[in-house]
Amino acid sequence: MSAEQPGGQAADRGAGTSADRVVLADVVDRVITVDEVSAAVATDRDGAVVTFAGIVRDHDGGKGVTALDYERHPSAAEVIAEVARTIADEHPEVRIAVLHRVGALGIGDVALAAAVASPHRGVAFTACGALVDLVKERTPIWKHQRFTDGSDEWVAAL
Repeated sequence: MSAEQPGGQAADRGAGTSADRVVLADVVDRVITVDEVSAAVATDRDGAVVTFAGIVRDHDGGKGVTALDYERHPSAAEVIAEVARTIADEHPEVRIAVLHRVGALGIGDVALAAAVASPHRGVAFTACGALVDLVKERTPIWKHQRFTDGSDEWVAAL
């Protein structure tokens, strides 16, 4: 059994299952931040916490974006958790937190926040990149974009 940090976080990196090392993985309809996911994974044993913020930008495909909405399939939360466990299985020394936001988002809002903590930076960078790529590949979320020219489109949030 591993010792626990304040807040119930396991102190030993390799202890427990991949599910134990995925401290947060969800699809939510509220504001999210990289500070939230970073705080969820960091412990005193970590030499690195790598974060990613997927930000809503003001353009896509050469068109100006005025607004967008993200919608999820009912399985999205389960899928994002499965994705996080997959990355945790591949990188047994990391702790992972990842959130994807749905609903109406404005330009500059965070749509995807991810953090990976590890004793060493190289592993944390590699795992965070793999996490973001796999979330985008597998999580069933779509975005409805509205453009400055009055047109709109639905696309997979890949």
